Amino acid sequence: MVNPKQQNLAPGLYLIATPIGTARDITLRTLDILASADVIAAEDTRSLRKLLDIHGIALGERPLIAYHDHNGDRVRPRLIQALEAGKSVVYASEAGTPMVADPGYDLARAAVAEGHTLISAPGPSAAITALTLAGLPTDRFFFAGFLPNAAGRRKTALQELAEVPGTLIFYESPKRIAAMLRDAAQVLGGARRAAVCRELTKKFEEVLRGTLDELATTCAERTLKGEIVVLIDRGHLPNIREVDLDSALNEALQGLSVRDAADKVSEDLGLKRRQVYQRALDLDAQRSKEGDR
Repeated sequence: MVNPKQQNLAPGLYLIATPIGTARDITLRTLDILASADVIAAEDTRSLRKLLDIHGIALGERPLIAYHDHNGDRVRPRLIQALEAGKSVVYASEAGTPMVADPGYDLARAAVAEGHTLISAPGPSAAITALTLAGLPTDRFFFAGFLPNAAGRRKTALQELAEVPGTLIFYESPKRIAAMLRDAAQVLGGARRAAVCRELTKKFEEVLRGTLDELATTCAERTLKGEIVVLIDRGHLPNIREVDLDSALNEALQGLSVRDAADKVSEDLGLKRRQVYQRALDLDAQRSKEGDR
């Protein structure tokens, strides 16, 4: 066992990443910070106490303060006061990196607003871990967090992400995974490649890969447990030159409204309607200006 090094930490708010499963997935620097900070705040104090015990870090007389979504407004002033007193304050999310789908955002923003130093000790993140395992493109990705619970709002959110030119990353509940995949297949296209990653770094880690249609069927037939990350490929839009799109739209606009022209061209060229409609609006505005001259 590596003995954490106690040191005099400079005043500031320290954001530390904690393991998402395996307790040994923690950095030596994080252990040093936990051993040395004046005040420790945690989204889940029970989880952090267990982590401290595993790594032989004594809490001693230092305060361990619960800070989460339900008490943030009440507890945040106390932590800011500690910073104002020149203390080192560490915040740990329940699992993974603070600020990623985590209540630490408001705390960090408040600390920065008051002029206090913000320090990050990087480490585990479920989103990045899943991205490395999914087998999907990693050059561009977009973390979308949790989708809305209601089906209608969930579909709307998915539609807004349909044209993002990168792998989409979501956190999801085992209870909603089948419905989420079904809606994603309907909105984004059932042939789009995806991966469902659960229980990452834990004993029952599993990665399911396939199309959205395939994964929706699999997850409807199975009962999944544990923390889940869903990744969806960026999709493959037709490579249509802008000059060809403009030509098709200008022709359609001669006899159709902007809306109807966008509908026709998007269907003819196999493009997303939103993209075509926006371009149709631009071209129609140009035509109007030219007509006024």
